Amino acid sequence: MSTATVDLGPVPSSWKRRHLLGLEELSAEEITLILDKAEVFRQAMDSGERRIPLLTGRTCVNLFFEDSTRTRNSFSLAARRLGAEALDFSTSTSSLSKGETVIDTAKNIEAMGVDAVVVRHRTPGTPLLLANNLRCSVINAGDGPHEHPTQGLLDILTIRRRKGRIKGLTVALVGDIAHSRTARSNIWGLKKLGAKIIVCGPSTLVSPRWAELGIEYSYSLDDILPRVDVLNLLRIQFERQYTRPFPSVREYAHLYAMDRARLAKAKSDVLILAPGPINRGVEVAAEVADGPQSAILDQVTNGVAVRMAVLWLILGQR
Repeated sequence: MSTATVDLGPVPSSWKRRHLLGLEELSAEEITLILDKAEVFRQAMDSGERRIPLLTGRTCVNLFFEDSTRTRNSFSLAARRLGAEALDFSTSTSSLSKGETVIDTAKNIEAMGVDAVVVRHRTPGTPLLLANNLRCSVINAGDGPHEHPTQGLLDILTIRRRKGRIKGLTVALVGDIAHSRTARSNIWGLKKLGAKIIVCGPSTLVSPRWAELGIEYSYSLDDILPRVDVLNLLRIQFERQYTRPFPSVREYAHLYAMDRARLAKAKSDVLILAPGPINRGVEVAAEVADGPQSAILDQVTNGVAVRMAVLWLILGQR
């Protein structure tokens, strides 16, 4: 397939954002626009197109202060497939170890002629801080437990491709809701597109205050299973916890792991998602993760398409 068959047209005039900091700030129309453009890129990828040089001459830097496999590699691949230069920043060999601030580090990188910074940081609000201090575009790749907008978008795209719609579906987010940036981005995006959302997990990780936002909460996965169209199984983020939220991993798996027995209680066409990295036997059993209802690897593929769409919308308008 030639690049001429990738029909995106110009960046729509309705898209006016220089940054992508979270889904909370986006409208339903903006979210749908990203999904629609990501669908075009996904179809191009499925047709064998690996090079769509729409951003030739642009430069993107991955500024990651936390470990990442899927997100960082996905952004790098997305930029290169669009013809942009992609640079990975390593905190272990940077001047941060000498006392340089995050802002000064980012400004020095920007001064090298960078068009976009993709940032991941343990502190919520870091992408916003950089957006307020840099002239280049800033894309949030995860800021602590706050938001992870492209993960939310790829999850929603996966649901839409498998189910054909978002509105009217019941989506359960199961696990460590308290510390999950993925959960928050999913909640903002899904709610704006008309899905019903249930957050489920131990009482130490699921606050009843979610009800104030019109979101159902439950402490029992077995109780909600028959009603759910999509299950998004979130990792327990021990690295963000100061106290153990439940007695043991074994007990958590007994109550919340999606296994063959629980799958039998769910709808026959229930869709299983997991943002990764997955812990087999904790959040999800191997036979479910690798089964026909699982779209875990499809999420990864959709992640490249979503990040291509985001980069094109942000950088292609200038």
